[in-house]
Amino acid sequence: MTGQVTADIPVAADNRPRHVAIIMDGNNRWAKAHRLTGVAGHKAGVEAVKAVVETCAREGVEVLTLFAFSSENWRRPKGEVSALMRLFLIALEREVRKLHRNNLRLRIIGDRTAFSAVLQEHMAKAEALTADNTGMTLVIAANYGGHWDITQATRQVAEKVRTGVLEPSDITDDLIQQHLSIGELPMPDLMIRTAGEQRISNFLLWHLAYTEFYFSEV
Repeated sequence: MTGQVTADIPVAADNRPRHVAIIMDGNNRWAKAHRLTGVAGHKAGVEAVKAVVETCAREGVEVLTLFAFSSENWRRPKGEVSALMRLFLIALEREVRKLHRNNLRLRIIGDRTAFSAVLQEHMAKAEALTADNTGMTLVIAANYGGHWDITQATRQVAEKVRTGVLEPSDITDDLIQQHLSIGELPMPDLMIRTAGEQRISNFLLWHLAYTEFYFSEV
């Protein structure tokens, strides 16, 4: 997800999406096209993300969810994965206080167990710092997959049935949704994927049932 972001597009209040979800794709292709390293492409992607966050917050979007690192991304070369982890850590260290100053709330969804203890600690601190903010909620999906999300929600519900907290007849769509990673947040109205690919890549599988899709060539 690189390139220039148009920041001044007027949107009628009644047409403004409450929840925008973005699959950030194309950093490596952008880097190759500009004869740069993959790391340079990811760094450029971080800058594009900053512009998107600022624009969505200014335009009154309630929730912005960014697919930063999928559970399939671990299959990439080790050097690239290590670089992505460093960029993630640096972004948490540098940007979270700015989010806090601007009253944004940060939530990170996905299976954190594969991340280093240091990165997990920074995630927890970032969420705690911004937990009471009342502006836009920025959701970062990291080591996330839609299959994983539905599975972990199902396990939670099954355990509650096993222990007698719930009856099988209590299980509804709404109940399962409450146990998914984004929980009480509204479903995405708009899903954007950058860089031309037209697929959802195991992203928010439950949540995209009635979402409008936009596939950008940029």
